[in-house]
Amino acid sequence: MTITSQPGPFWLDPDRPELFPDVSLALHEPDGLLAVGGDLSPERILHAYSQGIFPWYSDGQPILWWSPDPRAVLYPAQLKISRSLRKTLRKQEYQISLDQDFRGVIQACAEPREEQEGTWITDEMRDAYINLHNLGYAHSVEAWYNDELVGGVYGISIGRIFYGESMFARRTDASKVAFVHLVKQLANWDFKLIDCQVSSEHLFSLGAVEIPRYEFLQEIQQLISEEDWTDWNMAASATLLSDIIEA
Repeated sequence: MTITSQPGPFWLDPDRPELFPDVSLALHEPDGLLAVGGDLSPERILHAYSQGIFPWYSDGQPILWWSPDPRAVLYPAQLKISRSLRKTLRKQEYQISLDQDFRGVIQACAEPREEQEGTWITDEMRDAYINLHNLGYAHSVEAWYNDELVGGVYGISIGRIFYGESMFARRTDASKVAFVHLVKQLANWDFKLIDCQVSSEHLFSLGAVEIPRYEFLQEIQQLISEEDWTDWNMAASATLLSDIIEA
């Protein structure tokens, strides 16, 4: 069920976690702002993602819900690996794991970065996604160097779509190596789409593209209807990256 009215943003009903405005009512400026308020309960967050909506806000702001147009996505079959990243992958200097330190990954992603002020991963957001991880919906891929967490990526999985949230790196290419492993593993599990939310040159370099919001919504409706993947065990790097390592 959706709310239909004039362009918003709209205040959400605190007692109806499934109720969001139709995404066609999202603002053009700022691009995709749709709704305000509500909470970060697992039910509301999962309903939001299933409708092409995600939370994104900073400390001191109410919870803001977005559905930008166009939408940045990556099709696993279209992953791009640069020559320099291919060299890094062949070295196999990072050890990769899945769901071994979700808390560590999201905490690292929340740390302020040189190119931005503050962080959008508030304490409330962090706790909400840790809760989703405990429920089996949020997952992380970690990159380790000498037993130290140096890179990673996390997101939400519903059906056969992975909604990417954030990544971090403390060593060169560590987040990219984690991301490549994630994409390769998702492809093996027949995931068809990775939502990247908002475009960036970094994502474009890895093969992300922009598609119209209506097309994104059409694609995810089929993908979220498929059975949730439950066997989150990553294959060995030598298996996932055999086409790269042996080339």
